[in-house]
Amino acid sequence: MSRKQAQLVLDEKEKPKEEWGNGLEFLFSCISLSVGLGNIWRFPYIAFQNGGGTFVIPYLIALLVIGRPVYYLEISLGQFRGGGVLRAFDLAPLLKGVAAGQVLATSASITYYSSIMALTLRFLLASFSAELPWSTCRQSWGSDCHDGSSVNASGKMAPAQLYFEREILHELPNLDEGVGVPNWQLVACLAVAWLIIGAVLIRGIKSSGKAAYFLGVFPYVVLLLLLLRAVTLPGAWDGIVYFFKPQWKELLNPLVWYAAVTQVFFSLAICFGTVITYASYNNFHRNVYNDIVIITTMDSCSSIIAGCITFGILGNLAKQTGITDIGSVVKGGTGLAFISYPEAIAKFEYVPQALAAPSAWAPASYASSATNLANVLVPAGPWLAL
Repeated sequence: MSRKQAQLVLDEKEKPKEEWGNGLEFLFSCISLSVGLGNIWRFPYIAFQNGGGTFVIPYLIALLVIGRPVYYLEISLGQFRGGGVLRAFDLAPLLKGVAAGQVLATSASITYYSSIMALTLRFLLASFSAELPWSTCRQSWGSDCHDGSSVNASGKMAPAQLYFEREILHELPNLDEGVGVPNWQLVACLAVAWLIIGAVLIRGIKSSGKAAYFLGVFPYVVLLLLLLRAVTLPGAWDGIVYFFKPQWKELLNPLVWYAAVTQVFFSLAICFGTVITYASYNNFHRNVYNDIVIITTMDSCSSIIAGCITFGILGNLAKQTGITDIGSVVKGGTGLAFISYPEAIAKFEYVPQALAAPSAWAPASYASSATNLANVLVPAGPWLAL
């Protein structure tokens, strides 16, 4: 090797690594990553399935005992190594398989989350209608719909639930005639979601770091507006009480604790390699302890706020339909947030479209731009984790 070539190699080694513009970019980026699908979309329906308030207790315990220490470990590891998840685990070659597993898990989660983003895109487009399509009953829904105009609506469903199940998902009553053909609108929204993800892959952390200032604040503006509207609805407090009132015997159920631990991992996005990759762009000497306390606290607060909104809406729906058991007012599951949030938006008396457009993404986190998709999905991808 010539002297000139050796100097070029030396210069390359001494070249400083890419870093966040400042500490706030890292902080808001981590908040945008952690406060998202796991809180606003997943937490309410997991709590709904595990007894409401019963689930909150083990969730908070798991957050303090498992979530926060693991988050601190991943940030420290990424910042110390200054590289993605595969490089970080060079410290222990025996654990390289763990790093590869995190990359594979993240790849799977991106395909999973992009499908949810497609649903939110579909709601976003629908929110530009002159009248919100989930605010009133349609003739095609027959007598199954209840829009709050009648006194006795026992056994009926809200327009938001019917719109999601029949107009968005096109659910079939049974599979006797097969699963049907793909809906072109959802396929188009999924394609757009992937195109946005691909478009922002090229820009790296420079654009996502700047966008984090908006993405770390805007979700809370929308959530607080929805919370204020939810708690003022008739019957909302009954739902919130159901959310916080624990069924003590359920604390002995190991499945509730299992769901709480799983939710902590999903909520904080730990053990996916994403946090390690984010921290690798930090200055080596940065003190991240305060950042971790802020991030994990904001994460848990966001989950509680999202739970209050969802269960407040369920309390209102229970009062309208005459159902005394709030736990049976709607069908639980992954679609719960896609019913409660649109229902809350439809309750706004003045120009609900003004809030519906930015809030149509709320069930799937807070995204309303391509940069936010990069902030949530792209850093978690295997292409950036290498």
